[in-house]
Amino acid sequence: MNRAVAEAMVATGHTAESLAEQVGVDPKTAARWANPGHVPQSRHRAKVAALLEREISDLWPDLLKRREPGWFRPWMEIEREAVSLRAFQLAWVPGILQTEAYARATVEGEGLSPERVDEVASARNARHAILRRQGGPLYIAVIDEGVLRRSAYGNRALMAEQLDFLVECAQLPAVQIHIVPSDVGMYPGLGGPFTIAEMPDGARVAYVDSQMTAQIFEQPAGIATLERRWERIRGESLPRGRSLDLLKEAARSWT
Repeated sequence: MNRAVAEAMVATGHTAESLAEQVGVDPKTAARWANPGHVPQSRHRAKVAALLEREISDLWPDLLKRREPGWFRPWMEIEREAVSLRAFQLAWVPGILQTEAYARATVEGEGLSPERVDEVASARNARHAILRRQGGPLYIAVIDEGVLRRSAYGNRALMAEQLDFLVECAQLPAVQIHIVPSDVGMYPGLGGPFTIAEMPDGARVAYVDSQMTAQIFEQPAGIATLERRWERIRGESLPRGRSLDLLKEAARSWT
């Protein structure tokens, strides 16, 4: 039995029949959602989670593992357990801060099937729950201003939605977003994106992206190099308040 779903149904007073009626499926289908391995279709998932007053990732934590590439799964476990995450992004909005439409745009040019594109985008979207979770990690992102100005295949509405979401996330208690302004010139971030996770036991793990599969590092020497680089990059970024102002201005520029 999926205990998370079963307990949420009891807590909210829902039955398979009541869920089925509100979602628009057969009661037998709704009943199966409380069994391991049975997940609502993507178009129903958010509504079921809302009715059960839980996050999608809390009800079906293995969903992300099935949707994301195998090489990314170890990092997802680290991300969920971390007490803090420090991320730098040079070219994209960080994955955990992407809207579903933006996430889809980042992978649509890679020759994936429409179904696979939907799955990857949906999985990234579900990672938002980490930012709002009680007792979740402190998330600090430093983003190059060019990310805010780069068009997504000319889709201004998509970028406006994404920037509005960044503004919303930047005001969450456990989130800080800092922008490296375009007038900085050369700085250490030009070497590429990375994320440093601090674990409950004080250990640090790093995720370094590339054109191929990303790598996870635990070696102290490598972590120390990235932490020095992080401090230099962070030093070039704007304070939190001024970064929020820049985010709001960039969001307006796409409308």
